[in-house]
Amino acid sequence: MRSVKKPWGRFEEFARNAKVTVKLLHIERGCRLSLQYHRKRREFWQVVSGRVVATIGKVRRTLEEGQSVQVSRGVQHRIGALVDSIVLEIATGAFDEADIVRLADDYGRTARTKP
Repeated sequence: MRSVKKPWGRFEEFARNAKVTVKLLHIERGCRLSLQYHRKRREFWQVVSGRVVATIGKVRRTLEEGQSVQVSRGVQHRIGALVDSIVLEIATGAFDEADIVRLADDYGRTARTKP
């Protein structure tokens, strides 16, 4: 397992390969990830604890513990925590952190990430 600190909290990565990558996103209350999309992967999010707002394309949904949503490849998305939250993220397809195309970011990161 690998743990990576982020401005919005941290993630724990449990598996990573060409077919699937599994993470737990620990998102602090009031924080959110970048508005972004991916060219090479799809994502599935399930709220393990807490309450979040998920933006998928033009649709915004509040999700609570046990609820989930899928993000298709190429679709803009963002997730933010209304309270301290843990979200299971399962990415399928070719996983590469450099595949993040950030459109907006609360932390000044709007270019593609570097691995």
